[in-house]
Amino acid sequence: MAKKAKKAAKKLAKKVTKRDATKAVPKVAKKAIKKVARKAVTSVMAKGGVPAVGTKAPAFSLQSSEGTTIRLEQYAGKTVVLFFYPRADTPGCTREACGFSDTTAEFTKRGAVVLGVSPDPLKDVTKFAGKFSLKFPLLADADHAACEKYGVWVEKSMYGKKYMGAARTTFVIDGTGTISSVFEKVQPDGHEKEVLAALRR
Repeated sequence: MAKKAKKAAKKLAKKVTKRDATKAVPKVAKKAIKKVARKAVTSVMAKGGVPAVGTKAPAFSLQSSEGTTIRLEQYAGKTVVLFFYPRADTPGCTREACGFSDTTAEFTKRGAVVLGVSPDPLKDVTKFAGKFSLKFPLLADADHAACEKYGVWVEKSMYGKKYMGAARTTFVIDGTGTISSVFEKVQPDGHEKEVLAALRR
């Protein structure tokens, strides 16, 4: 009886193992597919490609540091200077934002509004805007949806470590919602002067 019991136990164990393994295959396959899909999406975003001059600017709706929801469409008839920066309250981003803030009056004279966008949560952009008394709204793109639409959500590298982040890029959008200028690989210092020069043309 003991031998028969052992044989029966072994047989049952094999069946269970085989059944569980069969069930596990689809799970493993699903995980593998998801992993490949994520890599593919990351690869496409890394290759990116910002919207070209002369094309329609992608629409967006984002929460601002001023406690309002801002949509591109509300600026119909006005020029919008939309600058994407990597992270709130970091040295380069602070210099860039303050440069725009200090020249807000000049942008206003040219009928332009300035908007800053970063993949930060709302509390961070609000704190950043308040700390430096910025004279224009900062928009929170925490899920980086707007960054992706504008092709600035790219793969970066620091100290050998790769990660996804926003590339410092500025778009000038005219009153019809068309992109009239694009500035890529922006240097923070004095960038506002470059944009003002573009608006004078």
